[in-house]
Amino acid sequence: METSRVAHFATKVSEWAGKPVIFILALIAVVIWAALGPFFDYSETWQLVINTGTTIITFLMVFVLQNAQTRDTRAIQAKLNEIILTSHAENRFIGIENLDEEELKRLDELVAKAAKGRGETEACRTAETVKAAPLKKAEARKRPVAAKAPKQKQRPLEKS
Repeated sequence: METSRVAHFATKVSEWAGKPVIFILALIAVVIWAALGPFFDYSETWQLVINTGTTIITFLMVFVLQNAQTRDTRAIQAKLNEIILTSHAENRFIGIENLDEEELKRLDELVAKAAKGRGETEACRTAETVKAAPLKKAEARKRPVAAKAPKQKQRPLEKS
């Protein structure tokens, strides 16, 4: 399958799978299966039907949903990067999604501290240090980030 077809398919299936009617249909299928238990004397074949069906569906849905989620995450990340580039935000925060869990936790603490009004410049300086320290490790797994455009002055949003 072509990549765009897979992406389109994954999007449609994930939208379809997330609808309440699909949950209700799955619930009805389980109730019918359970109700048929006495008729089939709760045999191994009766159990195998639900186990096989749910395993196959789960296995396939993992890949479909992961594809859709990965694309959504990349789109959100691109939008956030664009907001950072066109605002007065710190450009050095672009690409921090590539930091490991410990580095992200430390950076989150620093940003929270800055948000409380204590040491905004300290948080930004330390954020740069946190990002620069593990540079060798992060470089190995880092995705390329688009070239940064110079900050542009923007007019504040006009109120309606």
